[in-house]
Amino acid sequence: MGRVNRVNERFTPEQVELFLTQGNLKTVSDIQAALKDLFGQTLQAMLEGEMADHLGYGKHEDARKETENRRNGFDVKTIRSEYGDLALTVPRDREGSFAPLIVKKRQKSVTGIEDQILALYAKGVSCRDIQDHLEHLYGVEVSPTFISNVTDKVLPQIQAWQSRPLAPVYALVFLDAIHFKVRDEGRVQSKAAYMVIGIDLEGMKEVLGIWIGEAESAKFWLSVLTEMRNRGTNDILICCTDNLTGFSEAIAAVFPRTQVQKCVVHQVRNSLKYVSSKDRQPVAQALRLVYTAPTEAAARTELDRFEAEWGKKYPLVVSSWRSNWAELATFFGYAPELRRVIYTTNMIESYHRQLRKVTKSKGLFPDDEALLKMLYLATGDVQRKWTARIAHWGQILAQLAIAYPDRINLAN
Repeated sequence: MGRVNRVNERFTPEQVELFLTQGNLKTVSDIQAALKDLFGQTLQAMLEGEMADHLGYGKHEDARKETENRRNGFDVKTIRSEYGDLALTVPRDREGSFAPLIVKKRQKSVTGIEDQILALYAKGVSCRDIQDHLEHLYGVEVSPTFISNVTDKVLPQIQAWQSRPLAPVYALVFLDAIHFKVRDEGRVQSKAAYMVIGIDLEGMKEVLGIWIGEAESAKFWLSVLTEMRNRGTNDILICCTDNLTGFSEAIAAVFPRTQVQKCVVHQVRNSLKYVSSKDRQPVAQALRLVYTAPTEAAARTELDRFEAEWGKKYPLVVSSWRSNWAELATFFGYAPELRRVIYTTNMIESYHRQLRKVTKSKGLFPDDEALLKMLYLATGDVQRKWTARIAHWGQILAQLAIAYPDRINLAN
């Protein structure tokens, strides 16, 4: 919308109509060609204007001449632009002191270099490859310091994004951390990037924030949840998490009415760690009967059967399911549309996989700030694709409204 408004400020409808009729523009190709010509003519006029300002008089205005310096022909220069290659005649002066600003000496492109650097950086392209890309395609030489300075310009954006107000109520929130190697005070450390995805009452998902901390801990999650509360979120209906010790207690400390659904897929993976390789397939099949049962009562029956068959050989597996059952079984209280969304943290893990594609070429980040910049820019690319509501959201919201009548008001 902003771009349209800016155009409307510069050109009246009458001017646009004149541009179309005089140019006999009939197709998109005609418009693009005309814009290319207009852009080239505008740059050429600006170069001539810069020379006139440099000398103090315009072409054919010798009466105003107050300097011995004068025009001395021109150089032909081809530059790249969003409209294609443009041929410009860059004016020269006798003393060789003219240095144009609109198209600088040795500049071979008038595209948005900084935007390109940010776009490449967001895709995980290394500083060296960004340098090679810009020099090969546009003849633009940039240093690693310049690239760093350009990416530093997003830091105020990150700060504003990270402190923006959040929705007062989120239907679902997914919490998980992803780990990276970061240099810290001369030592390489594993840092956790704490991520939160929220689904609001409209069924739209967004990343609520990114926090860089030490190894994942419930204590740090407590600070993340507290910050979310301070940013305006008063209620979360269901939180989906992994099995990190103390996670549920941290959630309850900030959002005491929130239901917790521990990731069933994580629970199965953790269980299979204690199972010998020859038993993994039958154990996994037996556990599948537990979490795919139609009701919680049926699931408990399947867990009893599992214990009868495997309990003596793998008591740790059984005790883990028993001790975590209250938060593993939350999804049984809902219809299939919502079950499929919350029984696993796959939604946030999918987001992590996309971040991994971007960061896989980065074996080590020089500091927390560099890691945060890349994750923020990559997240922007990911979120641009999140344009649709969660599947079957109308049915899911209806279920939640019945389950939480005092916390969701569909009349509003």
